[in-house]
Amino acid sequence: QLQLVESGGGLVQPGGSLRLSCAASGFTLDYSTISWFRRAPGKEREGVSCISRRGITNYADSVKGRFTISRDNAKNTVYLQMNSLKPEDTAVYYCAADKFGRGPNFVAANYDFWGQGTQVTVSS
Repeated sequence: QLQLVESGGGLVQPGGSLRLSCAASGFTLDYSTISWFRRAPGKEREGVSCISRRGITNYADSVKGRFTISRDNAKNTVYLQMNSLKPEDTAVYYCAADKFGRGPNFVAANYDFWGQGTQVTVSS
């Protein structure tokens, strides 16, 4: 079964950190572009960060300098390190895989596989 599974979400205080993981099963991530999207309550889904199969990364302006995306092909996993978290980062975070390995992009229609999401809540 082809699937992506996110983990690592939770409740954290403002200024804190979390590391999200996106593990693939049933297929290899080696040739895929992987992105993290998020959807906050009452807001549209937005792209947060992506990494191409060649390791080129891109970030939304709102998270630049605070979030870092990385991939470990040996573990078939992509990570999102989130530092200096703010209440406005509160959302359900989803990872998605573009099996055609297009360059970094946040076009949701390009992504073939999606995880179930993990909740991140930033609150004191």
